[in-house]
Parts: sequence; C-alpha cells; structure tokens
Amino acid sequence: MDHRGATILDVSKLRKADSLLPERRQDVTVLYVNITSLSPNLQFLVCCLAVFVLYVIYGYLQELIFTQEGFKPYGWYLTLVQFAMYTVMAFAETRTLSTAKRRIPLKTYALLALLTLGTMGFSNSSLSYLNYPMQVIFKCCKLIPVMIGSILIQRKKYKPIDFIAAFFMCAGLSYFTLADSQISPNFSLVGVAMISCALLCDAAIGNVQEKSMKTYSASNIEVVLYSYSIGFLYLFVVMLFTGDFWSGLVFCADKPVIYGYAFLFSLSGYLGVNVVLTLVRTCGALAAVTVTTCRKAVSIIISFIFFSKPFTIQYLWAGLLVVLGIYLNLVSKNQTLSKKFSYWMERLWKPLGVRFYQYKRIRTIETTV
Repeated sequence: MDHRGATILDVSKLRKADSLLPERRQDVTVLYVNITSLSPNLQFLVCCLAVFVLYVIYGYLQELIFTQEGFKPYGWYLTLVQFAMYTVMAFAETRTLSTAKRRIPLKTYALLALLTLGTMGFSNSSLSYLNYPMQVIFKCCKLIPVMIGSILIQRKKYKPIDFIAAFFMCAGLSYFTLADSQISPNFSLVGVAMISCALLCDAAIGNVQEKSMKTYSASNIEVVLYSYSIGFLYLFVVMLFTGDFWSGLVFCADKPVIYGYAFLFSLSGYLGVNVVLTLVRTCGALAAVTVTTCRKAVSIIISFIFFSKPFTIQYLWAGLLVVLGIYLNLVSKNQTLSKKFSYWMERLWKPLGVRFYQYKRIRTIETTV
C-alpha cells in the first residue's frame, strides 16, 4: 500500500505464481483423432501402428504402380499427380483448420519446392531402373550425404561413431549394389544416379525446412502446401515443354486404374508425413527414426513376398551391414549409449594399441640389429 492508501500489486509475484500453474499440454492427434487422454506409452504404440500401416501401404502401392505394364517411363508423371493431390489435401486442411496466412517468404519456398521435387521425383523415377528393395536400402543411408554436406557447408564435427556408422552403410550399399547388379534384370547405373540425387536433395531439404520453420514459426501444413504447390508448377511447366505430360495423360487415360492407385498412394503418404511429425513431437526424433527404419525393413520383406523378384543371400548380409550402421547412428544420438560405446571402444583399442606399439618396437630393434 502506498502513502495514498492505494494497493500496489507486485507483478513479479504474479508472474511467479503463474509459472507454478500447470502448463496446458498440446493436443496429440493421429489421423485427426485426439489421443491426448491416452498414456504416453499408448500414444507411442498408436503412432507406431499408424506409421507401419500407412507407409507399408505407400511402399506397396508405389511398387504396384511401377509393375503395371508399360508404366515405367512415366515416373515423373506419377510425381506430378502426387504433387497435385498433396496440394489439394493441404489446401483442404488449411481451410478446415483456418490457419494463418503465409509466413515464410516465397523465395524460400521456391528453393524448398525445388528440393522437394528432386527428392520425390528422382525417387519415383528410380524405380524404372531399380527394384524396390534396392531403392529402400539407399533411402536408409541418408546419413551419408547429410554428413558430407554438414562437413563441407557447415564445418560440422562428428564423433568417431558417426564415421563408423557411415562406413558400415557404405559397405552395405556397395555390397547390395554388387549383388543386385549380378542377379537383377532391372539394375541400371542410371537408377543408382537417380536415387543418389534424391538422397542429396533429401539431405539438403531437412536443413532448409528446419531453419525456415524456426525462423518464421511456420506450421507444417503451410510448408506442405507451398512446397508441393510450387513444385507442381515447376514440374507441370517442364513436362509441357518436353511433351511428357501429354504422353503420360494418354497412357493413364487408357489405364484409369493407375489414378486410383495414385490417389491411395498419395493419401497414405500425406497422412504418413503427419503421423511422423506427431511422433517426432511427442516421442522425439530418435524414436521417429527408429520406427521409420523398422518400417523400411518390413517394406522390403513385403516386397519380396508380394512381387516376384530374384533373391540372393548376399542381400541379407548387405542389409545387416546397413542395419548395423543405422543402429550405430542411433547410438550416437543417445548420450548414455554413446558414452558406453566410447568406453568399450577405448577398452578394446587400448590393448590393441599396446600390442601394435610393442610389435613396432620389436620390428625397429630387429631392423637396427
């Protein structure tokens, strides 16, 4: 109370009291169903189930489309249809949720759209030259271009375990590629180049998306809407000039079932992206990477079950090398596991280092004598 008898409120005490109140948790939705009331473990299980179901369907339909007779030259037309459907879905979701106006500048979206187009376009088109398991194995090794880009562009430093993980991934990729080139009738270096370009674009797009979304506080829906709509315009103009749009339109007009497959393919992919983002927000990026990696393994198994293709035991050994690399990458992101790994590597290397030093010393003495 001041000298005039008026009561003075202490704002600092009010702020302190407000900070003691429980924060309102952000709602957790999976496929537009609110699951906030479920326990964290049940939320994780629901997200995992949704990711597996949606992306297994996505992979199955993608391979099914390319097994249609005569469709293989029209991978970019499928990408155009996919971008159009993603745009419509994102626009409908934006209108339904009444989201705010665009926050990220159009010049940033111009780059994002180009990278998104490269990622999905080259990925789809690579199936004209590679079998599906080969494509998925390459997708599992995104760490390699991410590391190269971060070292060259951001001068980022990595731990030894990351380089070991990249080594196992490279070894697995090389072994898988060698095995595939020997037995697969669809193997082509053009396909390897395409999926490699898709990986490079995918590695770059993550950094651009993360930086722009944090800088401008943009929503996921906004990024999806503008990235895919601008990417659709890019591809549509290019395909008009090359004539690929009309040839793809005529081919699919004779086989309208492809549009049905493409719709389900796009729907499962669009919903899958939303579920993965929910998984990242609720359980963290490490859990999301683990779940999506396991999903890719299931997709490869389903591919061999439902689609006839040659198989060799070398696929299994190559896949295990890639899985080991992925596991080491996951370990590097977990501080506790990373410390344990470093401890055991140090214990393993110490006696080897001593023996190498003793051997080198003996050889030096023998040479001197």
